[in-house]
Amino acid sequence: MSASDRFDQYIEYLSQGLGHADRHAGLKGYCTGLMLSLSRKSVEPMAARLDPLHASARHQALHHFVAKAQWSDAEILRRVRQWVVPHMDFSRGGWWIIDDTGFPKKGVHSVGVARQYCGMLGKQDNCQVAVSVCLACEQGSVPVAWQLYLPEDWAQDVERRRRTGVPETVGFATKTQIALQQLRSLLNEGLPRHCVLADAGYGVDTAFRQALCEMGLPYAVGVTSAVVVWPPGVEPLAPEPYRGRGRPAVVPRRSTELQPISVKALALSLPAQAFQTISWREGTNEPLTGRFAALRVRHAGGNAGKARLRPQQWLLIEWPAEQAEPIKYIRAVLHGMHSQYFAIIAI
Repeated sequence: MSASDRFDQYIEYLSQGLGHADRHAGLKGYCTGLMLSLSRKSVEPMAARLDPLHASARHQALHHFVAKAQWSDAEILRRVRQWVVPHMDFSRGGWWIIDDTGFPKKGVHSVGVARQYCGMLGKQDNCQVAVSVCLACEQGSVPVAWQLYLPEDWAQDVERRRRTGVPETVGFATKTQIALQQLRSLLNEGLPRHCVLADAGYGVDTAFRQALCEMGLPYAVGVTSAVVVWPPGVEPLAPEPYRGRGRPAVVPRRSTELQPISVKALALSLPAQAFQTISWREGTNEPLTGRFAALRVRHAGGNAGKARLRPQQWLLIEWPAEQAEPIKYIRAVLHGMHSQYFAIIAI
């Protein structure tokens, strides 16, 4: 079967989730436009390339399909998952990748637009942000969940919500809350339980990490250098004994000798032999290589270091030899195949 025939089969399967046959041509035209070699993938240049003799009419039809037609993006994503995931090879492991994507905007009228961090620009700027979940294996990855983040001021602005058509059912939720709800929905569908990967924007949230543990998902997530841990070999004192009044104490006691420290301070205290240079796979031009240390630590609570005692976790520190200080810190709860990556570095 040719690539064109396989594409037609895929689009036909997705079209069954549109709810009306009149929308099938819109989906096929739009997806075909996305596959074309165009410098700008908006509906106007797509229409001009797809139907040069009727570009204006095709433009209107594509715009109506994308902006006005009543079809469910959640249903289309569900069909994408049903088609693609069974063809993915998870024999050597799989990963849930949580991230957010920023879309720079000039105006103020697009839903959710605000001055916030935009990854595409690498700084705070006027943009929309969407939270996404991708499922990945060594072959590649597929986006399986996608939701626009609605800033709190947008969520509370009744008139702006009405003007832009934000559904009443959509309220304010943090990015970590959105990501957790996406994961729960995906697992309830029966999708595989794999290791969760996320950057420090998600990893610094203690409730997010704890929720992943409660869901039975291993994870490796970024944290900032200020996060505080109990270092290897340091076991804090038990909480104050209960005296019969109020709530029992849960925060470990400290002494002059027993103190949690930031992950940056811990990294700076390590000897050079604690770090090893590891290559994990081939990149575009050369092997991907980094200098790492891996330690077993206990969570001590955000930047303040005031939290109940938790089981030990992995802390992965990336510190290139040419840098004055580490560039990444990753907290991880791993088991099975995923723990091998850390075990190699820890040896």
